[in-house]
Amino acid sequence: MSNFKEDLLNVKAFAFDVDGVFSGNILLSSSGEQLRPMNMKDGYAVQFAVKKGFTIAIISGGTCESIKKRFSNLGVKDIYIASSDKMKDYEAFLNKNNLSSADVLYMGDDLPDYYVMKKVGVPTCPADAASDIKAISKYISNIKGGEGCVRDVIEQVLRAQGKWMDTDAFHW
Repeated sequence: MSNFKEDLLNVKAFAFDVDGVFSGNILLSSSGEQLRPMNMKDGYAVQFAVKKGFTIAIISGGTCESIKKRFSNLGVKDIYIASSDKMKDYEAFLNKNNLSSADVLYMGDDLPDYYVMKKVGVPTCPADAASDIKAISKYISNIKGGEGCVRDVIEQVLRAQGKWMDTDAFHW
């Protein structure tokens, strides 16, 4: 089995679930609209990874259009919402971007992420992920979903590859 820190050197792309990863909880408005509080440091890390040339996919079972808007504004081009079959959308992401599974770090938190996580090169999860997801993860962040776990894994990859503290880091 390979070492997690060594695996980070091969990451070319990231894929993330949303609920339980970028957001810890969903709030419901009186009209039934789902609101997802998200961590600003996660957003900074996503846009910075895009700026540094990483391909990013969002693969979410959520159906809220605000997910598309949030990640599109951060520079993410591959956004799959209402994903009832995450493996299908993951494979579409790989094919579209000419990637192999070995190139991808994926962060998920619950059973719908399981099969994708079994396939990717670097499966990761937040501290509060489901036990079955923790069992297949190469790395379990010490940070819970919605509290900066995305920043944690992106920062680790960029640091490992010498791309974190360069001149691009100081501008949005």
